[in-house]
Amino acid sequence: MVRARPKGPREGGQQGEDGERRTSLVDDAYAAMRANIRDATFAPGYQASEQEIALRLGMSRTPVHEAAIRLQEDGLVRVLPRKGILILALAPDDVREIYDVIIAIEGRAAELVAALPEAGRAAAAEDLDAHTTRMEEAYARQDLPAWGGADAAFHAALIEHARNGRMSRIVQTVNDQSHRARMLTLNLRRGLDASIAEHREIAHAIRSGDPGATLDAARRHRLRARDELLPLLASYGLKHL
Repeated sequence: MVRARPKGPREGGQQGEDGERRTSLVDDAYAAMRANIRDATFAPGYQASEQEIALRLGMSRTPVHEAAIRLQEDGLVRVLPRKGILILALAPDDVREIYDVIIAIEGRAAELVAALPEAGRAAAAEDLDAHTTRMEEAYARQDLPAWGGADAAFHAALIEHARNGRMSRIVQTVNDQSHRARMLTLNLRRGLDASIAEHREIAHAIRSGDPGATLDAARRHRLRARDELLPLLASYGLKHL
């Protein structure tokens, strides 16, 4: 149970500490809820009171409430007055729209990284190749969760090396929305080895300093993944993810 804050004047330093502590608790609740939504521990359509979710996370209700408001802005939950928190499901049309955004932003990010000075391009390509190597190793031992984690890290690194904060924030939101669909369909997909080769191609184009080729490689990679995923959702009747 959350303690009521003492009334009356407080020393400025103590107020600052309280504010920092509250922010930290909300950040912790946000990160925990987001992780549970991404890996489907909180499954699509799951609805619970703020108190129930707080108990499951071992947290107090107030930071969970404030975290839920942030997650609602991210499009991951809906806060229902007097009914709790609903984990939103994705329909195939939602996935299609998300890929439209990802294709556009990642293509531009790839161009920006390929236009960096040589040292920046080399560092980015080395980072991307390292994530791809982890994908190869996971694929060899058929560790699909590890493959998915390394794949997500590759795409996060591509955006990070573009050095555009707004782009990072937008992509984080849509990636959170699409990650669950991608992970739930990993066992059904057949193009995991193709993703590894395409990642190598993107890193090579960045290292070569060719923005046009990098844009093309990044777009083709995401287009192929989209065109593989959407028919899977249809063929298996997965109307909500």
